[in-house]
Formats: sequence, structure tokens, C-alpha cells
Amino acid sequence: MISYPMAVGAVTTRVLEAGGGDQVVVLVHGTGGRADRWVRNVDALAAAGFHVYAMDLPGHGFASKGPGVACSVPAYRAFLAAFIDAIGAAKPVIVGTSLGGHVVASYACEQPERVRAIALVGSMGLVPIGDEARGRIQAGANNQTRDGVRTKMQRVIFDPALVTPEMLEEEWRINNSPGALESFATLGQYIATDLDKEVVGEQLARAPFPVLLVWGEQDKTVPPAVGEKVRALLPHSRLALLADAAHTAYYERADDFNAVLVDFLAERAGQTPRDGVRWS
Repeated sequence: MISYPMAVGAVTTRVLEAGGGDQVVVLVHGTGGRADRWVRNVDALAAAGFHVYAMDLPGHGFASKGPGVACSVPAYRAFLAAFIDAIGAAKPVIVGTSLGGHVVASYACEQPERVRAIALVGSMGLVPIGDEARGRIQAGANNQTRDGVRTKMQRVIFDPALVTPEMLEEEWRINNSPGALESFATLGQYIATDLDKEVVGEQLARAPFPVLLVWGEQDKTVPPAVGEKVRALLPHSRLALLADAAHTAYYERADDFNAVLVDFLAERAGQTPRDGVRWS
């Protein structure tokens, strides 16, 4: 895996890349995250034969941030489209988690001919999540104190042993870097007021490409009941529920997540039983 900066239009981002060939997988993080949230997935997916990319969304990580940087699902959808063009991916698999799932689903609905398949992990934006959840996410985005960072990470990760002092220190430093608080405030306001106005579940139900849904059974941010509801809405989808995982199932249960994604793309979803993985 290599890491490097890239200009995507007017935005500078940080990219993680591994593998090669024309089977491209693009990984999109969620609110307050960044490309290296996928550090347990990039090399493993590359070893399975994919050319894998992860990048920082504007306002996050090492990407451009601060006043004048647009932070919303429409802005991120346009950024994702420009990034896919920049890497020359004709028809990638696109994976998104949380708000990143909303971005991926929105892009895929807008440009279905540019998508091989999508995978959505604890995704927002498929059905409305309601005022309370939107307000809670906004509050979390705006609270980048050390206590706020600790509370968030303990909520989105089920196993407390994974929430290390080093993780918390890095999270706090990056999310308090120049321009970050302004970008989180912009994104938080968007989530509170507009997120549920742009749900795409019904559009996605008419899409021509397959959809993988992955949920942690302990997800408190977007509960697994949402995944079950979306699975019923999307006739061309499969849902994998991962035990002992919360909102970051791709990180907490990385080996299982990687295997689930590879099996899904090989059209053998659920054919190989794995402890703690339940398909529907």
C-alpha cells in the first residue's frame, strides 16, 4: 500500500492505493473519518486481485478543509465522480460506510452506467433516519474535544480494546487540524437540516447493479433494523450481519468483511459459512 496527495479539481486529497489491474475498488469513509479507516481492507482486497483506492473526502483527514470547502452529499458525490475520472476507473466497485454510503449510493443512482456494484456499510441516506439521529450526528461532528472523540469512538466500535490511546490521540490531532472544525460545522449543519431530504433508497431499488449491505449487529448509529428495511426495499441486494461489531464493521471484523465483499463480487454470497456472519 502506498499513500500520496492528489489534486481532484480544486481539492487536494490524500490517497491510499494498492494492487493493480482493471478491477477497481474505491473505498469511501464516513463523517469524521478518512482514508486510513480502511487500512485493514486495502491490502487484503488487493491480495484478492483488486486495484484498491481510498481517499480523504473534502473537510476530512489530509484533504482540503476550512471555509469555502463544500461539505455535503451533493458536493461529495461530485468529488467522487471527479476522483473516479482522475484514476481512470471505467466501472469500479464502490464501497461506502455511514455518510460515505449515502455518497456512494447517490453517485451510483446518478451514474449507474459507471458502476459495477456497490457495497454499503451501516449506510445513511437509504431511508430517513429522523431528527434525533441527525441531531446526534451533528453534535458529534461538532464535538472534537478529547472527550468527544473518545465517546464517539467507543460508540462506533464495539470492542473497547480496539479503541487505543494512540487511535484517540491521532483522531483528536487530525480532527483539530487547521480548517477541520469549520468543515465539521458545515457538514454537521447539512446533516441536521438536509440529509433526510436526499434519501435514495427508492431510486436504488430500480438500479441495474448488485448491492451488498453490511451491518454490525451492535450498530447504535444506524441500527441493523435499517439494514433489514433496506434489504427488503432492494430486490437485487444481499445483507450480511456481522456479530460483535458496531458502526465500523469493516474495521472491527475486517477479515470477515473482506471475505464477504470478495464472495459477493464473485457471486457466491453466503456460500461459505463464517462464524459470526449471517446472510439475508
